[in-house]
Amino acid sequence: MEAWGTPSVMLKRHSQFLESLMLLADLLAISVSWLGTYYFRFYLGLVPVYRGIPDARPYLLFLGLIVLVWGVAFKAFGLYRPRRISSRLAEVRDIAKACTVAVLILVAATFFLKPFEVSRLVILYFWAFSILSVSLIRSSFREVLRFMRRRGYNLRHILIIGEGELARKVVERIHARPELGLRIMGLLVGDPRMVGEQVEGLTALGTYEQAGEIAGELSIDRVFIAIPLETYGRMEGILRSLEDGIADINVVPDLYQYMTLRGGVEEFDGLPLVSLQDSPTYGWSLVGKRVMDIVLASVALLITGPLLLLFAAVIKFTSPGPVLYRQERMGLDGRTFQMLKFRSMGIDAEDETGPVWAARGDERRTVIGTLLRRTSLDELPQLFNVLKGEMSLVGPRPERPVFIEEFRKQIPRYMLRHKVKAGITGWAQVNGWRGDTSIEKRIEFDLFYIENWSLFFDLRILCLSLWKGFIHKNAM
Repeated sequence: MEAWGTPSVMLKRHSQFLESLMLLADLLAISVSWLGTYYFRFYLGLVPVYRGIPDARPYLLFLGLIVLVWGVAFKAFGLYRPRRISSRLAEVRDIAKACTVAVLILVAATFFLKPFEVSRLVILYFWAFSILSVSLIRSSFREVLRFMRRRGYNLRHILIIGEGELARKVVERIHARPELGLRIMGLLVGDPRMVGEQVEGLTALGTYEQAGEIAGELSIDRVFIAIPLETYGRMEGILRSLEDGIADINVVPDLYQYMTLRGGVEEFDGLPLVSLQDSPTYGWSLVGKRVMDIVLASVALLITGPLLLLFAAVIKFTSPGPVLYRQERMGLDGRTFQMLKFRSMGIDAEDETGPVWAARGDERRTVIGTLLRRTSLDELPQLFNVLKGEMSLVGPRPERPVFIEEFRKQIPRYMLRHKVKAGITGWAQVNGWRGDTSIEKRIEFDLFYIENWSLFFDLRILCLSLWKGFIHKNAM
């Protein structure tokens, strides 16, 4: 057992000190934000105060509750766990979640503490200020740490167990981020004959089964196990060798080449799961996307309602047949639905040809249909598909099942585009990959959208669609 004076234990104690220091800085930022919000609301005059400036004492009394609630929320959301490898954006997202939950608790508390009236506008301002101030404090704090680590202070000693492509990727990632303060002390290999040689730019210090002994000798803080898939039979020996030490252990599974669509590691009731592919829209992300779809689709229908009625009347009077055309398409999880469009062709247009791609100058189109397809206005009825939940405003364009059977055999990963709802517009469409263009490029852009999805990305695509998405040279 290591003594308290060893470097590994000293580093852990130092880490605890830094976490306590960060907690104090966060609570100071929260306190300043609360008092600053009171001054901002009642003394700067940006929003008129109609009932006079309230007494500051209730706000000062609330400060004690705020410090307690925010401290517990920050702890609950893991804001003080080591974040050497996580991104800044992930930290800001966790801060926003913690502050939002804390504000909801504060709002609930105001209903029970009737004698202490607090302006709802102050709480709203404070919510924004608290996220901003804590994020700035955290960013500054971590920049100081990164500055120190680049100069050799506050380092963590790392041991890599493995070889080949996977181990090389781990080494590359660590070397690319010197601000994280991760110093690789060496590497363990499977073949005893390679001990002492240079492997992946590192000295091979020993074999897999010597992990515990070498980790203890070098006061290793963290071990990365990145062994090839074919040597997983030796994993038990490695872990048994390390079980008497105090180093943190991370296993990098040799499934990297199979991971697509936000693959990663998650937990199910205490059981770790490696996800090779998954939909980005779940939980609150799914709720947020659905709410945005309903709100924006409803607004769009209100705005375009007169135009829809006009097109319906013109189609009815210029061509026999129904106004709307229903066509089977495939959407989320491979489920089919009836997609709505304004009818742009004569009735029974595919009786002789069967299912075919629409071509430029297609003689089956009506006069009004040509205009609607060239401007993409024939897609407007799909707003009703959005309200029904069959489609989203933004997503990969849905395709007909008869064509999908052909595409899935020819194009690798084609079916992954069905991990999200189909959309009226998408990243491929605003980049010009629509109509009679490359299916491969369209899939490439669709998968990029899924892998990088966010509500802000959806809003960006919607803005681009309004700007340049309706009339396009490839629209047919």
